[in-house]
Amino acid sequence: QLLEARASLSLAQAQHTLQLQQAKAQINNMVPKKQFEQLQNTLREEQCKTQQLQESLQLQAEQTCRQLVRIQEEHEQLLQAAVEQAEGLEQSLRNAEAVLAERAAQLRDAQAQLSRSKLLIEELRGQNGRFAMALQAAELKQKSMEEKNQLLEEQASALKQLIGKITPASLS
Repeated sequence: QLLEARASLSLAQAQHTLQLQQAKAQINNMVPKKQFEQLQNTLREEQCKTQQLQESLQLQAEQTCRQLVRIQEEHEQLLQAAVEQAEGLEQSLRNAEAVLAERAAQLRDAQAQLSRSKLLIEELRGQNGRFAMALQAAELKQKSMEEKNQLLEEQASALKQLIGKITPASLS
């Protein structure tokens, strides 16, 4: 806008200069006094208009510059806020990644512990099976021993009876 305003001002000044030259040429060609005064009035009006246009354009240029500075400051603030937000999000992401890595390590440890527990359970099942078979064998052995013991007790009882019968006979 400032460049356009300056271009318009330059054009107006060139037109004004041209009009001034034309007016002087007309004066030199013996312009009547009344027409000369009209040209002078027109010239003064054009000079006033040019002055007003210059002031208006200068004011517009200053306002535009202030507006541009304000917009640039706002953009810089928005950019700074966006950068800070991005840094915050990046830090949050790093924290989340660290937590996830820690959880993954915990899960791997738990999985390894679970695998060890499964192996231990399988081993204990195997031992339990062997103990059950050994217990069953011991129970069968105990039953066999009890039967033998019963047989021996019966034999001992029979021997006592036999001794009881033999002893009175041998005494007599």
